[in-house]
Amino acid sequence: MAKLSPLDAVHRALGAKMVPFGGWEMPLEYTGTLDEHMACRTSGVMFDVSHLGTVRVSGDDALDRLQAAFTNDLGKIAPGRAQYTHLLDEADASVLDDIIVWWHPGEPSVFDVMPNASNTDRVIEAIGGDDITSTRAVIAVQGPTARASAAAVYPVLDDIGRFRVGHVELDGVACVVAGTGYTGEPGIEIAVPAAEAAHVWQALSDGGLRPAGLGARDTLRLEAGLPLHGHELGPGITPLQAGLGWVVAWSKPEFRGRAALDAERQVGPARVLRGITTEGRRPPREGCDVLVDDTIVGSVTSGNYSPVLGHGVALAFVPPDVEIGAECAVDVRGSRLPAVVTATPFV
Repeated sequence: MAKLSPLDAVHRALGAKMVPFGGWEMPLEYTGTLDEHMACRTSGVMFDVSHLGTVRVSGDDALDRLQAAFTNDLGKIAPGRAQYTHLLDEADASVLDDIIVWWHPGEPSVFDVMPNASNTDRVIEAIGGDDITSTRAVIAVQGPTARASAAAVYPVLDDIGRFRVGHVELDGVACVVAGTGYTGEPGIEIAVPAAEAAHVWQALSDGGLRPAGLGARDTLRLEAGLPLHGHELGPGITPLQAGLGWVVAWSKPEFRGRAALDAERQVGPARVLRGITTEGRRPPREGCDVLVDDTIVGSVTSGNYSPVLGHGVALAFVPPDVEIGAECAVDVRGSRLPAVVTATPFV
């Protein structure tokens, strides 16, 4: 049976189109993906991302456990900060999950580890901790005017900078807030106790933030060139192949999968993730072949129409010698779309 967000009744009352996602039933769209996408790029929206996991890791050994498991180095930050990191497979260094860690302010031994929707159990197997996903909702406020709109309702939110973490009270409700998001726009994510989630959502809505669904969240992240687990990350895909070597702290003495990843680093990855732009409104899609000089060299991992650019964009794995600026084509159901390998973010 699918899990339901604490905001499920709110979405249904708003007429959202609900779809299964990662074991949850979540809103795909309210007024339309294109409309919601452009609202995020031009003003401010809010997403329900309660399907993301939250694993609370605490105790005197909490930092050591996370350092031994994850690729990035929490020693680069401090309490009151957030960090993007990876959990790797020990055998082949493929990315089991990409994760945001919220390090609680003023609490050097308390962390909220935020896995993808379907990966919470495997993350707990690796690091321990308590699954507190069901105790809270997470509201992602995103867009160029989003922070100002949220701060007009709750002024304390204006103090949460990019990749900062804070403890705040919203109408007397204790919440954890981080300056993180997944759209390429500035914003914050608010973890609010489940029983109070609808109240906070409504207050933000009254302040001018409109709801947006997971359809827009996906097209926004694609325009921003951000990877999605199960597409650009997952079994057989390493951080080096995905162009995310900056997430790996080689100065650390250990992390899961280090030996296998170092072996790949020595010889170089056999494939790399590139951005591709296509001509016209017809979008490339996942699984479409990428061709150079009539030879198939790779395949699309994510593709869609870019509402901002007005043409198709895609991410694809190709050989390292297929460099930015190279002309190529994408085969969409037998039709070859002229394309160019492009630097990301697209927008």
